[in-house]
Amino acid sequence: MLCSVNRTPISDLTDGQQVEQSFRASDKQLRVNRQGGKYIILKLTDRTGTVSGMLWNADEIIFDSFDRGDYVHCVGRTQIHNGALQMIVTAVERMDPSEVDVADFERFDADQSQRLLARLSELLGDLHNVHLRRLGQAFLCDDSFMQKLELGAAAVSIHHAYPGGLLRHTVDMMELCALVGPRYPQLDTELLMFGAFLHDLGKLEELSGEGESTYTDRGQLVGHIVIGIQMLGDKIRELGSAGEPFPSDLRLQLEHLVVSHHGQLEFGSPKLPVTLEAVTLHHIDNLDAKIESFTNIIESDISADGNWTNYNPSIGRKLWNKRD
Repeated sequence: MLCSVNRTPISDLTDGQQVEQSFRASDKQLRVNRQGGKYIILKLTDRTGTVSGMLWNADEIIFDSFDRGDYVHCVGRTQIHNGALQMIVTAVERMDPSEVDVADFERFDADQSQRLLARLSELLGDLHNVHLRRLGQAFLCDDSFMQKLELGAAAVSIHHAYPGGLLRHTVDMMELCALVGPRYPQLDTELLMFGAFLHDLGKLEELSGEGESTYTDRGQLVGHIVIGIQMLGDKIRELGSAGEPFPSDLRLQLEHLVVSHHGQLEFGSPKLPVTLEAVTLHHIDNLDAKIESFTNIIESDISADGNWTNYNPSIGRKLWNKRD
């Protein structure tokens, strides 16, 4: 019998609820407290959302009994912590995939993905700059790349952290660039749009594409910005091999858009934005990510005051939560 019977979706869990059901363990960390006791922090997910889990008095045997991405059966009780629901887990056991209804955990929207892929193809195909259009076509014709892009997440957490999230983030940013660019004649709108396409492509190799996103070894050692520059270089070399040399000055502009899009050195950018397009790209990226992440905070908050979320230490404030 599938364990999805009488299963409560994460979005419907409430404070003080006794829980005995399946989840996907998208992440786990074994930690030690000041007294030397060990505990496990869990990230439990289903198709409706994510809830943090705390398993006290744990050990390596429990920690090693399941892997990230496994389905697990958890026993515990929910409570509110810093305005968000979490679960105090008293037991966790790995489940075989045959024991769950995969539809309860599948967060990928295939129909939306196809619409976004069609829109991406349209945006890249409509570029007037022949070099950018050919470069875009080189990416679009790479079946392996496109399959990864269709399923890739934009992050492990915070924003667009779900299968297809990177595609959503990329297309939204390109459309924002197409709206903002013409407002400022000093901007090269097509260069800006292509920077939006390129800026996070390295996350396809930085993050694991299987199940819930985690960092790959390459992602940990190199990072998506460097990987993105390598991916750009590979495609430009392909064009050169096909007899379509790419302008070196345009390549420099694209590389700068990728390496500077985090905006600040302390946020991981090897270089600060020094072109108008790079400055614009950073702020559009930040805008799209912030709206997504703040929306997630509002939707996941359980507050006694319906007009406000609880204080969220990660952003240093409460958020207005009135939905009229």
